[in-house]
Amino acid sequence: MLSKKFFEVIKHEGVVSITSWGSGESPNVRCTWNSFLRITEDERILVPIAGFTSVQKDVIKNDKVILTLGSREIEGFNGYQGTGFLIEGQARFLDAGEEFGQMKERYSFMNKLLEVTVESQRQLL
Repeated sequence: MLSKKFFEVIKHEGVVSITSWGSGESPNVRCTWNSFLRITEDERILVPIAGFTSVQKDVIKNDKVILTLGSREIEGFNGYQGTGFLIEGQARFLDAGEEFGQMKERYSFMNKLLEVTVESQRQLL
């Protein structure tokens, strides 16, 4: 599902915004970096997290999240300098397990792992 262009984008640094919302509540938006994303063989997105308590509370009520990310380094549609993506998916937070352990070795700051199962991807620019 994730496109070749998406994988090109995350090779370059840029901001990733993660948006969540509980049941009928205002959205919460937090940010991380493209370089922190790890994509599994089955194309789940893994994100090392320190904090994100409001997002975690939202995910308990509503596991849907939206990620937006991009890079100016990759050409977009119609020759635009830069491109970005909107990813919709289901989220869950992990604090144990093999993938958590592997990510913790790489990112000692993390205290949880955000896992996003991608449901849709759309290139924006």
